[in-house]
Amino acid sequence: MTDQTLETQQRPTRQWLWIGLSLALFVAIVMLLFDTEDTIDVQATNTSRPPPTVSVVSVAPETVQARVSAFAEVRPRWDAELRSAVSGRITAVHSAALAGAQVEQGDRLFSIENAPYQSAVAAAEMELEQAELALLRAQNNVTVAQRQFDRDETEPPNELAVNLPQLRIAEKTVAAAQARLNAARNELKDAEVVAPFSGYVTHRFASLGQTVSPGDVLIHLSDNRQFELVAEFSQSDWALLDHPISGATTDLTQRSGGSLGQAQVRRGGGFLDQNTRQVRVFLDVTNPDERILAGDFLQVHIPGRRIPDTVTLPESALTRAGYFWFVDDEDHLQRLSANILFRSEGAVTILAPEGTGPWRVARTPLASFLPGQRVTPQSDGG
Repeated sequence: MTDQTLETQQRPTRQWLWIGLSLALFVAIVMLLFDTEDTIDVQATNTSRPPPTVSVVSVAPETVQARVSAFAEVRPRWDAELRSAVSGRITAVHSAALAGAQVEQGDRLFSIENAPYQSAVAAAEMELEQAELALLRAQNNVTVAQRQFDRDETEPPNELAVNLPQLRIAEKTVAAAQARLNAARNELKDAEVVAPFSGYVTHRFASLGQTVSPGDVLIHLSDNRQFELVAEFSQSDWALLDHPISGATTDLTQRSGGSLGQAQVRRGGGFLDQNTRQVRVFLDVTNPDERILAGDFLQVHIPGRRIPDTVTLPESALTRAGYFWFVDDEDHLQRLSANILFRSEGAVTILAPEGTGPWRVARTPLASFLPGQRVTPQSDGG
């Protein structure tokens, strides 16, 4: 047999040998994969996941003083458009009348031509003197007539006999003349327009040389010494206050939280706002901080009554639905509805739930929380 014939016979044998080895290797790989998968399943099944960690804050029932807050707009107590009380030409506009000027009570603002009013005062003075002279004559006539009847030792038949009606007319004439003189003097005084209160000139309407009539607007003046605020509270907040609140001292803070002094309650309650149906409280700021400006919004804090059996929580502990979560003695989550009393400085005060406490409350509840879920509580201290 030749070598070529021998090689031809051995070639199919080698092919079957390689096919058999490949199949054996494939079977071994498949068995190895199945064996590995079974091992992973066994390990995953036998290893339990630890309970999630929940940050908690410990709270206990206590008696607190309620603190009710609301935002209110700062308004000047006096805010007016000053109008001319007389007619005439403006002869002087003083520097205090310029827009933006800060004026003191009594500062001169405008001067209006006063010659007609000086003339009216002089005429009224002369009229008063004439009336007073007529009164002296009437008094003298009464005295003479009465003495005549006394000498005759008789009684006058009536008042006319002793000139009493003429005396009363003379007295009323003097009173009328005095009133006209006072009116003329007031008109002369009104020709000099002065600031009725201290404040800022926010706008000027009249100019030098302009002729004005009674009622024409001259300037707008806004008080800067005394402010007032009107705060509105819900009826539930109103019930938390210690009544009566008139005269109570309140704290004022900026929207950023900075202190701006105090205000005093002038009046509160008595009626509801027709639009908001809330209780209105009126406050006065007589010695305002220099940072308080008219038109600003400040937060008013009014101390309320003392309330027992309350719990104070961080605001983050409340869910949007108004619940809070706590961890019971067996480290299981429980959910309760919060009866909110008031909020103050990032905290919320609620009525204490049933029980003696303390309670471990979840500081930041998650949407994945489930009642009865086991957790690992972690207090703020670690």
